[in-house]
Amino acid sequence: MTTRRHLLWTAGTGAVAALAAGLFPRRAPAAAASEVFEVGHSDAEWRARLTPQQYAVLRQEGTERPFSSPLDKEHRAGIFACAGCGLPLFSSKTKFDSGTGWPSFWQPLDRAVGTRQDRRYGMLRTEVHCRRCGGHLGHVFDDGPPPTGLRYCMNGLALSFTQQPA
Repeated sequence: MTTRRHLLWTAGTGAVAALAAGLFPRRAPAAAASEVFEVGHSDAEWRARLTPQQYAVLRQEGTERPFSSPLDKEHRAGIFACAGCGLPLFSSKTKFDSGTGWPSFWQPLDRAVGTRQDRRYGMLRTEVHCRRCGGHLGHVFDDGPPPTGLRYCMNGLALSFTQQPA
């Protein structure tokens, strides 16, 4: 027998699952409205430059599924750059396996990223974005390894990788 409580519970869990799966559109990055970046494009230009999945992450603050990015298992020497504007962001020397399913780093390159508070979903986190184009990269947490104790948990879709010669 279907009760009102069962219907409400089903609808609620369905909405949470849809949100977690990235089915609801997300707002444009807060930085886009309040900050001016060196690289700027119209929404139509960003959509043309990026894949739909990259656009959802970089321009709408989406999150890719954990363990879905090949960059999570990338261990060659190289540089991880912003997929939106090409700015070098992280060296492979600071990459580590956090076990979270997203590429993780303990430190960005100098003057590569910006941060701001993210209060979505009823929690306080520190959002990380490309300092040149404002593209959403992921979040930084204080549970990383030495020497910084930080974990820059990045979306692989927001990054490109260039291998450095050995």
